Amino acid sequence: MKQNLGLKILSKVMEWDNDQARVEFAWLKLMSRLKYDGYQDFLAGARFIESLITWLQQFKQDERETAYHFVRERLVYMGPTEMQRLVENFYPEFVQRGIVKIVADELSIPAYTVWVNSDAKAKISRLRRKTLFMGLSDGARTDILRRANVGVLSNEQIVLTTQPDTAKWSDLLNDLKKACGEDEKFSAVYLIDDFIASGTTLIRYDEKKEQWIGKLQKFRDSILSAEKELGINALFESDWHLYVHHYVASYYAKGVVSDNYTRAVSEDGDGNWFPSVDFTYGYVLPEDLPVTTHTGDPFLTLVDNYYDPVLEDEHSKKSGIESVKYGYKECALPLILDHNTPNNSIPILWADTNGENGAHAMRPLFRRRQRHN
Repeated sequence: MKQNLGLKILSKVMEWDNDQARVEFAWLKLMSRLKYDGYQDFLAGARFIESLITWLQQFKQDERETAYHFVRERLVYMGPTEMQRLVENFYPEFVQRGIVKIVADELSIPAYTVWVNSDAKAKISRLRRKTLFMGLSDGARTDILRRANVGVLSNEQIVLTTQPDTAKWSDLLNDLKKACGEDEKFSAVYLIDDFIASGTTLIRYDEKKEQWIGKLQKFRDSILSAEKELGINALFESDWHLYVHHYVASYYAKGVVSDNYTRAVSEDGDGNWFPSVDFTYGYVLPEDLPVTTHTGDPFLTLVDNYYDPVLEDEHSKKSGIESVKYGYKECALPLILDHNTPNNSIPILWADTNGENGAHAMRPLFRRRQRHN
């Protein structure tokens, strides 16, 4: 559908007069061009305007202005430009700054003098090479990380997964020894990912298994498995440091992840967790971003009325809150990521259902590619 035709249809759907249509068309054209048309999961031949028309028509006429206002004023869309900037800032803002502080403290010199101190520069280079970067998922954007740090980070210290087998661990260690010396071990690891909202994928307590599970636990198991074959303490220095970095995080996740990890360490008597851990974030979403009853947003009425329980499944039960009316674990985010809408966002934005058993057939504004069946 051509954009101008789509706008005319939208004007009829919304019953705008000429003055309002003129104002809204200007905004819609701008946002479509700069952001929304780039969403990767629009169907072939359709873009934002077409999707908006279909989405709005599921609501009653007197509700459409509320829905449109929500998109206009409350929707947060993160495109590839914003994410690329966060990836590019990751090394200089978090990694390099941390290494500089370690070296400056070790040499008892001001941090701003390290780049004119030959001993400090040598130590920085060595510590940088002794640092591993591992992707928690395909959202880690390791391709951008590599390109942004050509000549600074080597390919041998960037790994696509946090669960390499023993042979891969051995290769990583051998590459380090070739670069820095036969007695060297890794001093730091960064686990990186694009987005965290509830924190349950990273670390959570499983009531049925009566143990802590998640990606941190799997990373720990990968290390323990490798060390059984390669030798205890073969991979890391005794005081090595783990950093878990997300480019974007919800305010809720920032608090709950640290608390859960502290609990896991205190409740797990085997002593096999990590010697030192920091959780860092490129950008933390505002505390008041979620669409909750505290916000008093009239859009909540639509969230309640236009919901299909068919979205609830075994995956949603794992969060402890079976309903996903307000998104997975009720994170209630009005957030769209250009490559896929998070399931922590309110489903009225992303769900596509058939409306069986008398439920509402939900129509998506930004269709989500489901990863759990």
